[in-house]
Amino acid sequence: MVGWLMAVWCVGFAMVNVVMEASDHLAYGEYAEYTAAFTVMNWLVAVLKVLGAAVALLSVSRRPPRIPARLLGMAVWGVFATLAVYVAGSMVQAVGMSTGLAGSADELDVASVAYLCMFVAAASGWGVLAIAYSRRHDLGWDVPALGVLAAPVLLALLLLVVPTVLAEFGFMSTP
Repeated sequence: MVGWLMAVWCVGFAMVNVVMEASDHLAYGEYAEYTAAFTVMNWLVAVLKVLGAAVALLSVSRRPPRIPARLLGMAVWGVFATLAVYVAGSMVQAVGMSTGLAGSADELDVASVAYLCMFVAAASGWGVLAIAYSRRHDLGWDVPALGVLAAPVLLALLLLVVPTVLAEFGFMSTP
């Protein structure tokens, strides 16, 4: 059940990107000149979210997937770690805002708290999936460690490399 819920969460979250593209939301405003670059990044993020849904479903599949258990285990732990790091950072930001260290407590509203709670729930669900998958396949400690360490680094590199390439081809300005 948790695997299905996490897959639905990923697809629902990817739909935000689809709606942004369908509504041309990124084509207006202060950064309208970067619409092409935002579109590339938006679709890249949507694909990553759909891949997350596939990982969730594969992790609970009754039929063994064609992906080695250790690789799928690293992916499940990687999604969990990436969400957990995001949640931790968001919580630090919220505490900073509520204490006046960064921003203002006035910027925290019901929508931002609900958004954070949505990610806490997702990170918790992925944690349950990761632990259950590791136990079911007796993965040991190295697979979770690699997933936890590699996924956030890989995501950060991806989110740094792609904009750099886009800037190189003139879709974004360089600082």
